[in-house]
Amino acid sequence: MNYSKNKLFIDNIAVDKIIKRFGTPTYCYSYNQLKKNIFNFEKNFNKLNPLICFAVKANNNVKILNEIGKLGLGADVVSKGELMAALKSNINPRKIVFSGVGKTSNEIEFAAKKNILLINAESKSEIKAISKISNKISKSIDIGLRLNPNVDAKTIKEITTGKNSNKFGLNEKEVLDLVKEYKNSKFVNIKCLSVHIGSQITSHTPYLRTLNAIQKIIDKSKFRFEYVDLGGGMGINYGQENKLLNYKKYSQHISKFIKKNKVKIIFEPGRSIIGSAGYLLTKIIYIKKTNKINFIILDSGMNDLMRPALYKAYHRIIPCKKSKTKISKIHDFVGPICETTDKFLSVKTFQKLNEGDNIVICDVGAYGKVLSSNYNLRIGASEIIVKNSKVLRIRKKENLNNII
Repeated sequence: MNYSKNKLFIDNIAVDKIIKRFGTPTYCYSYNQLKKNIFNFEKNFNKLNPLICFAVKANNNVKILNEIGKLGLGADVVSKGELMAALKSNINPRKIVFSGVGKTSNEIEFAAKKNILLINAESKSEIKAISKISNKISKSIDIGLRLNPNVDAKTIKEITTGKNSNKFGLNEKEVLDLVKEYKNSKFVNIKCLSVHIGSQITSHTPYLRTLNAIQKIIDKSKFRFEYVDLGGGMGINYGQENKLLNYKKYSQHISKFIKKNKVKIIFEPGRSIIGSAGYLLTKIIYIKKTNKINFIILDSGMNDLMRPALYKAYHRIIPCKKSKTKISKIHDFVGPICETTDKFLSVKTFQKLNEGDNIVICDVGAYGKVLSSNYNLRIGASEIIVKNSKVLRIRKKENLNNII
């Protein structure tokens, strides 16, 4: 994304032209940025030769998943719907892992019959359910055990998943007991030890503590795991981060871990792959001026982008036409939803804006569209992708009559 003659462009196509054709609100993805993010991730870990499974919960658009699959990635799914989307996108089933704390029997059986790589189990009850299904379909099922390492990822508390106060995974004793109980089972094959400690992590320290917790399990169990699934959660720069994850240090520690344990590594990145490749294109409906605040009322609301309301997440906002005139007054960028939390950003100074101007909310590729809703009975935004100087619609805007 860049300015040329004060006009904003995404991959050399003027955003104003895109909006004129597709309207607002619209989610727009840059294929070039997506490809760059994947190559950067692979470059950081290329010595480890990992299996990289994109976290479909971050973005489930089938066209996006298809492009990700063509670039060599697998998928991490957490529901039957996400698994169906991954398979429809032609992602290799042997590159798919199924995570999640509440898989139903229907979902487990569906996944087993599709011959995916792993089902990462998160409780003893789930393993019992998998064993029962294995017996029913006369097929042994490959599983991973998800360890809860009780590690604080030092991220937003709502997206921390590796502490013992979180619902996810098994504690050390439970993992050791389950390895002992099921290591010779004819119904389940324990292939993997899995972890995931949270999202938007910008320090390698929690990951190193997690590696130590995994090593303790391996040493105590004396069990040969074929895979260690290290999850994802790598943070990106939303414009406020002072530091980002040191991939080099993390990779070096994993390299030592692999040498010692002779395992294949699985990663489950989502945000670091698609986050910075997505933009929400929106328009200023009204500018409501008060003594202290200019309310910039957009045609996108928290139903389109939930993260700021849900997590107080920060997203940069950029005008499609650059102006040198600055207004030193609080600007609150808000949506039309009947909630005070329907606010995207508050800044002390912003350039001069006019009603009808087009605006871009940045870094929304991950957990943007997937968290959207029809709250206030508003229709869902369309999705497009910019690839090879072409703009393609990859999801139509919803129809209000159909929803009603």
